[in-house]
Amino acid sequence: MTGFTTTILHNDRLSDIEHGSIHKPIHTAVTYGYADARELAAVFQNKQSGYRYGRQGNPTVTALEDKITKMEQGVASLCFASGMAAIAAIPLGLLKAGDHLISSVFLFGNTSNLWQTSEGLGISISLVDATQAENIAAAITAATRIVFVETIANPRTQVADLQRIGELCRERGILFVVDNTMTSPYLFHPKDVGAGLVINSLTKAISGHADVLGGCITDTGAYDWNLYPNITSNAKKQPSPLWGITQLRAKALRDFGACLSPDSAHQIAIGAETMALRIERQCSNTVQLTAMLAAHRNVAAVYYPGLSGHPQHQLASDLFVAAGSIFSFELAAHIDCFDFLNQLKIAISATHLGDNRTLIIPVAHTIFFEMGIERRKTMGIAESLIRVSVGIEEAADLLADFRQALDFFN
Repeated sequence: MTGFTTTILHNDRLSDIEHGSIHKPIHTAVTYGYADARELAAVFQNKQSGYRYGRQGNPTVTALEDKITKMEQGVASLCFASGMAAIAAIPLGLLKAGDHLISSVFLFGNTSNLWQTSEGLGISISLVDATQAENIAAAITAATRIVFVETIANPRTQVADLQRIGELCRERGILFVVDNTMTSPYLFHPKDVGAGLVINSLTKAISGHADVLGGCITDTGAYDWNLYPNITSNAKKQPSPLWGITQLRAKALRDFGACLSPDSAHQIAIGAETMALRIERQCSNTVQLTAMLAAHRNVAAVYYPGLSGHPQHQLASDLFVAAGSIFSFELAAHIDCFDFLNQLKIAISATHLGDNRTLIIPVAHTIFFEMGIERRKTMGIAESLIRVSVGIEEAADLLADFRQALDFFN
């Protein structure tokens, strides 16, 4: 099986499932017993695989991890209770006081807040414009351990110079971590640009229905963990390609406890079955909607890598199967953004990404409000910026809804 959706649909059946079920059942057990106590000790000492306690692993969660590993063409994955828990596992599990992390300045707001928290713990953070790899190179120090970027920035859709950053990290022996949430494993494989770890918010496109939280880290196998200085002796009992995931499982799940529940894992796995179909429809709708908005007299600017006028349009075309279903835009100066939002009939005023429904939100007043106006300016976020996550509605209905809302202000 090589097809993306075929693999997701039939992956559970590659291992034995009780009673001929086509889905991995939900295992609710928190604790696991062994007839031979020596086996229990071997599992705890990482000498053999097995389940020890629900916080660190569960058969239903393992089935989902295996699916995501195949989606990202990796070697192993680790699921968490949310996308932010997965991101937080990076400093918690892999960094220590005195280490240095370089990050794109164009970041999801909560990730930006997390880096501020990490600085308070003694980790040095440099925020740079990642659309040019030269900016990453200029920030590298002897203490640099990780470079972290998003594929497409939320909400202004800047595209990181992923290929060249990956080459730079490989040359310097630095771990390259890519948040693939805005593109998804269907549109892009960060492994292709040398990313060692890939993060996905399972809440977004992978599950797709806005009814379950989850996050995941996948080790692509592209990074040599022998180069990483912070690996514990216990993690090194595993083969070296598994050192990173093993350490993250211990420090971020065992110690931090941000584990994904089996019920949520099952729900995400079911949602993932239709991911490719949903994303294709969403991307098609987005191309049509952004083209209409870009041509409308009441729209001042549209930010979407799929548009030829976007600064990284060619880069996005070279990297991604499609430019995704997230974009942002600014209204003409005479239109109040709240009046416009209230005029829409189909698009829902709500925060979220990758949902089946089209969602729209005024960025500066909500998800980036706490950041303050000066920080928003450095990220290119205008006070009137509106973000849209395009759903799977009929394109004609979406176009008509946005057009009537814009025409109302003529």
